[in-house]
Amino acid sequence: MAPTVSPRDVSRLKSDITKNKQGCNVDIQLFLEKDKKQTPLNFHVDRMVNAGFTGRDQAEVRHHLDELSAKGIGVPDETPLIYPVIPATLTCDEKIVVYGQQTSGEIEFVLFVKNADEIYVGIGSDHTDRKLEETDIPRAKQVCPNIVSPVVWDLKDVSDHWDDLVMACRVEKGREDIVYQKGSVGLLMSPAELLAFVGKKVTGPLTDIVIFSGTVKMQTPEFVFADRFAGSLTDPVLDRKLSFAYSIHPMDYMV
Repeated sequence: MAPTVSPRDVSRLKSDITKNKQGCNVDIQLFLEKDKKQTPLNFHVDRMVNAGFTGRDQAEVRHHLDELSAKGIGVPDETPLIYPVIPATLTCDEKIVVYGQQTSGEIEFVLFVKNADEIYVGIGSDHTDRKLEETDIPRAKQVCPNIVSPVVWDLKDVSDHWDDLVMACRVEKGREDIVYQKGSVGLLMSPAELLAFVGKKVTGPLTDIVIFSGTVKMQTPEFVFADRFAGSLTDPVLDRKLSFAYSIHPMDYMV
């Protein structure tokens, strides 16, 4: 039997990431929360995709597209979309280093799909280089990490009240603390819909794959290129919450 890990212990631990010799896949050490206990969960990742424009309400999707278009970003003719992402960019680190000053995260639920019967849900951030995104969205997804919460839930435990879950995030910029995004997961494609969509877009069965869900609209008129990002997924029915946070550090040491 796997040892039980207390929430206090989890707060002191970082999920370990190991790569194979080719760097093509990773193993990530997570913690499964069930019945108010947390136990270690090793998850092997062969593939990772980030979904986009996955709102159930297409008017909401159009709102997000309008936000991007207003910033000079080309928007797709058809939605939803998925982008393959290098698995080695997956992390639970509390600090990330980015190339430029114009990067930002966005809150997303995350599915860890071992197979059709073993699926876990976490909360994460699809951190993106917004300058590069103006010309090349797929590559913009590769140059920043995908950050995830170290603790996950069994999807079966929340499937009967899925739309009650709420994801939210705040960002800090200097001394300013900003409510950045908040919304029910019911605003997005359900896990079943998302899995069916991804299954049509990738080769082979959905095994050992991590899926980022796409996001909800911002509460701010513009992207915030923040110093810190903190996100959560709240389950009001089972009275629990997943959370994560990380600081953002642009590489600014070149003369």
